Amino acid sequence: MTGHDGKTGLAAGPILFARGADEHGARMAAVAVTRQGDPAPVFEAPGGAAGEPVRLGALFGHEVWRSDLRLPLSPTAAYGVNGGSFRVATDMSGDLAVGFVSCNGQEHDDEARSHEDRDVMWRRLQSEHARRPFALLLHGGDQLYADEAIKAHPEVERWGELPNEERPGVAWTAEMEEAVRSYFFRRYLDLLRQPAAAALFAAVPSLMIWDDHDIFDGWGSHPPGLQESPVALGLFAAAREMFLLFQLGAADGLLPETCPDRTGRSFTQGAHFPGLSVLLPDLRSERRPDRVMGEAGWAAFEATLTAAPEGARRIVVSSVPALGPRLSLVEALLDFYPRPQQYEDDLRDQWQSRAHRAEWRRFLALMEGEAVCRRSPVTIVSGEIHLATRGTMDLRDGSQLHQLVASGITHPKPPRAMAIGLGLLSRLGESPLKGRKIRLRPLPGQRPVYTADRNYLVVERQAGAWHAVWELEEHGRTPALALG
Repeated sequence: MTGHDGKTGLAAGPILFARGADEHGARMAAVAVTRQGDPAPVFEAPGGAAGEPVRLGALFGHEVWRSDLRLPLSPTAAYGVNGGSFRVATDMSGDLAVGFVSCNGQEHDDEARSHEDRDVMWRRLQSEHARRPFALLLHGGDQLYADEAIKAHPEVERWGELPNEERPGVAWTAEMEEAVRSYFFRRYLDLLRQPAAAALFAAVPSLMIWDDHDIFDGWGSHPPGLQESPVALGLFAAAREMFLLFQLGAADGLLPETCPDRTGRSFTQGAHFPGLSVLLPDLRSERRPDRVMGEAGWAAFEATLTAAPEGARRIVVSSVPALGPRLSLVEALLDFYPRPQQYEDDLRDQWQSRAHRAEWRRFLALMEGEAVCRRSPVTIVSGEIHLATRGTMDLRDGSQLHQLVASGITHPKPPRAMAIGLGLLSRLGESPLKGRKIRLRPLPGQRPVYTADRNYLVVERQAGAWHAVWELEEHGRTPALALG
């Protein structure tokens, strides 16, 4: 459980980030935000070690600090910040529970929503943590819905209303940059102060990777006129700065050990624990309409796979589902229309897009190699689609690759017609790797392939066996799914 005596005096935080664990202890980083002029926070790690606080940034009347921690492997491990104490489940050698969340917001008027309704699933997750602590909390993208950053400044808003061919003509000014950075910073602070989520951020080590709404809708999948315009690049730079601070606990030149690419071109991460490696490829930083990851991203992802101990389970966080229906058919249908369609960027976001077919095969071949050649079971977890579902891909040794989709924790459920339409597409099947059949399947206890409820996912190891359960807002807890 989380302990907090109310004495921290912080503007926001702490946020706890996982960095890995071994027989010597659990490595973490704690990030806290103070008001400018206040003293640096005091971090403590009883029975372990707390590094001197490092200032990651000073901005908008606040300072962001990080302390690198090593905590003992104990059911009573804890760390402290300014007199507040936070208990952490650090011993991951036996039974453990890993939470997975995604899509923590909505495209429009997210700030106007009542937290009573908005945060229902966060409160359930917090209650579950109180009953049985989570060892890790994985965040699969769209932690922040920043689409309304374009309203931060009149010129940015005007840019957002222009046709693509006119957008490169709008200059990015210092005033626009300051307004957009201020928007992102304020939004992150608001989210970090949500009571149920804040309690989990402080007590459960997180690993996070971003997706498009952490920047703006469809980032990387738009035509060059939009994608490469000065304003779009300015929005990306502001989103990147705040992602580093609040989703990685980092800054340029102070990247965590979990990031193999020290240049910061890709924020792909890998963290290793007893019997478990968590790998988070960055599918946004280098994304373009004709690619998912660039050279830096692929090299970093392959490095995380190489570093993962053979035989340990891999949980791979793919922000967009790696196993899904034949959306390329919908893409082909839109080609018959003369003007860009509303959902073209959403379709191009997917691994299944015709533009990404070769990369999709490369990704799936790597997953099969881990499972078959290195005898390391692979489970892929994803968000993004605002529905819950699962899929399997047959592997050449007779085993299966599991894809688990949980989305979203606060995003409103989509219309039932969307779930039905995707369910119909899922019947067509896919085999991007020859002879490796992909099948989309209902959640345990559900009949439709896609469940339209707000939800989160729990992946558990009990007595050495792994299984998964979904917590659905309206349908409740699913039966356990064995992961093999």
